[in-house]
Amino acid sequence: MLIGEVARRSGVSARMLRHYESLGLVRPTGRTDTNYREYSGDDIRRIFHIESLRSLGLSLREVGRALDDPGFTPSGLVDDLIRRTRERVATETELLTRLRRIGAAEPDGWEDVLQSVALLQALGSKSPEQRQRAALSSVEEVPVPVEALVEAALSETDPNVAGALRWALARSGDEGRPLLAKGLGSPAAEVRERAVQAIAEIPNDEATALLREALAHSDVVVRRHAALALGARGVTEAIPALIDMVVEQTNDVDAADALSALASGHPASADEIATGLIDRLAHHTPGSPSRRRRLTEALAEIPGVTASRALADLSHDDDRAVAVTATYVLGIREAR
Repeated sequence: MLIGEVARRSGVSARMLRHYESLGLVRPTGRTDTNYREYSGDDIRRIFHIESLRSLGLSLREVGRALDDPGFTPSGLVDDLIRRTRERVATETELLTRLRRIGAAEPDGWEDVLQSVALLQALGSKSPEQRQRAALSSVEEVPVPVEALVEAALSETDPNVAGALRWALARSGDEGRPLLAKGLGSPAAEVRERAVQAIAEIPNDEATALLREALAHSDVVVRRHAALALGARGVTEAIPALIDMVVEQTNDVDAADALSALASGHPASADEIATGLIDRLAHHTPGSPSRRRRLTEALAEIPGVTASRALADLSHDDDRAVAVTATYVLGIREAR
């Protein structure tokens, strides 16, 4: 079969067949009387083998080795092909994501496109300084798609950059909230924590509702962040979780401050908070002095008759540190 006929039947151009011949991949075994290349059945089968291997992503050199090396084993090459294919897919996916995000920003011209590309690249930079500048610039210059900001915020490990990203998200409107809500369901604990921290900085009712739901989250860290954020917003539903934090001595100073602010801002809640702290004091015997002292200190910041009566009782406590704290606070209250 002549080269033109082989090209027509195989779909491999005559030029490519000549290239294969020059590389030694396939040589026509015959020649016509007029010295034209003539391919045998075995030659054509080899051409189809070459094309099959190329379709897997093998280079022509690898194809030649696979066909001609008797000791060739495909397992190592297949593993390498899998790795290279994954890398290529990841690169293409990254490009697709970047293009989609640029499109979402609705650029007016090439200048906007270039600025968007620069900001997106900076968000993925290895330099924390560049990432931070990109986060701040996303509000002041060409807006970065919220999806990109959320992705960056949920993966950021540098605290300064993370703060800038949360700031940018808080000023981007409510678009990021649903994406951050998905972050609360991440299997990675650090992602869940970053998500609730970002939600805590979004100043709207929808974010507050999401934080209320987070009070019942299975992750205690998420619950604590939600409680502190809700306490700062004056949401009394956070009181039990805040009292738990004082007892557990985890972010207890912030929790005590939040309880004090709630009690001052919501006088009706002062007795609820005081009663909750008193109840915890009753369950912690002198054998747990540090917790009793911390509960006493927290109670000292709560206004109202209930707290004052409890402090009067504690001024006679067997734990001297508790008694001294209660006595000191009572003196200040009487002076007021």
